[in-house]
Amino acid sequence: MTARPMTARRALICTAILLSLPVAAMAADAPAHHDISVLHCARLIDPVAGKLLGATTVIVEDGHIKELRSGNADGKPYEDAARQAGAGFQQVELADATCMPGLIDSHTHLTMQFSKSTYSDQFRLNPADYAIEGTVYAKRTLLAGFTTVRNVGDEHNESIALRNAINAGLIPGPRIFSAGQFVGTTGGHADPTDGYRWDLQGDPDPKDGIINSPEDAWKAVRQHYKDGADLIKIMPSGGVLDESNSVDNAQMTLDEIRAVVAAAHDYGFTVAAHAHGAEAIRRAVLGGVDSIEHGTFMNDEDMKLMKEHGTWYVPTIIAGQFVMEKAKEGWYPPQVARKAEQVGPIIMATAGKAYRAGVKIAFGTDAGVYPHGDNAKEFAYMVQAGIPPMAALQAATTHAAELLHKQDQLGQIAVGRQADVIAVPGNPLDDITTMQHVSFVMKDGVIYKEAGKPIAE
Repeated sequence: MTARPMTARRALICTAILLSLPVAAMAADAPAHHDISVLHCARLIDPVAGKLLGATTVIVEDGHIKELRSGNADGKPYEDAARQAGAGFQQVELADATCMPGLIDSHTHLTMQFSKSTYSDQFRLNPADYAIEGTVYAKRTLLAGFTTVRNVGDEHNESIALRNAINAGLIPGPRIFSAGQFVGTTGGHADPTDGYRWDLQGDPDPKDGIINSPEDAWKAVRQHYKDGADLIKIMPSGGVLDESNSVDNAQMTLDEIRAVVAAAHDYGFTVAAHAHGAEAIRRAVLGGVDSIEHGTFMNDEDMKLMKEHGTWYVPTIIAGQFVMEKAKEGWYPPQVARKAEQVGPIIMATAGKAYRAGVKIAFGTDAGVYPHGDNAKEFAYMVQAGIPPMAALQAATTHAAELLHKQDQLGQIAVGRQADVIAVPGNPLDDITTMQHVSFVMKDGVIYKEAGKPIAE
């Protein structure tokens, strides 16, 4: 995605729009909070044990899981307790549905969605336009069952403002961990002026996420800390959708990567590395990054290094499939189409090989490259790649929570955890495509979708 340099004024406009527009609609967008909920699930996925449990009752109080009971436990005692305490109460029957923890997408871009006009839109749309679009995409993502996402890069820190608006209850959306702006090198996949004519290029610097030395790396990370980011996203290799020629060339030195990681870890950040090429993956792993995103041309040496270093892999198969299809439909400039057709056929096979090699996999989709809300299609692609259905579900729950360092809060339905619960009809272990038909969504104890329909606004 080609970006534009951020100015302080644009960032302020972006934040102001996000924080002001939804206020009038806040009451409509925020479903009523019930202090005690009793959920009767026909089945329950336990991703920690890797098991499908039978009928289970989940008791939720004040946004957290209070109790789990086998079978359809009587909800009357909880209703009486709520009444005595002056609290709200609701009971939800999820007959013939499988409950599981709210899903986590480890690779999203909530403030953009690629289309045929994207390359010209960047000269027409303002940061506020992308910010407003993000409110729509955030809601679609939540209703698809994804209660938490990592937003791994935007153009003007819109996703930080979007995160803040969601956290303040102004708009519905998933829990966001934002990387803010991408970090890369001049002319690389993160350069916001790739494809611009010479007199419009300027010279993007660390404040724009562009570095060319270890010293620049420290400044860029510190700027992200100042901006309020939650993690760092670097671009050590070429990419598909920028207007340069290579998808896999190495674009950051090992010293630059090590400097980013050292600075990031000083500030409590994890580092996600967009990397298609084998050499870029090798450098990123040796440099200490926490995750490799895409990993298309990952080789045996890379996989071995990732296992040795405990590096996570986020495959994003759906994005590879989508860009390959759209390249054939004429969506992209010739050099981009060529890269898309190069990556698409390989990325699924790489994911399957990495799973068989024992590389740790966290679920991620590159949402925004394809339409938001279709995130769950990734599960079917993972299974097609040879990843068992339970392993795919674990990637989107316990494993993704571990990547976020939030395994004590997210990724499982257990006492004391955040009350993020979703349900799908039938059994996804028998038919993984049921993950594309989420019928119930609860985040932090608030129900946003029931019986397959969003809660009335």
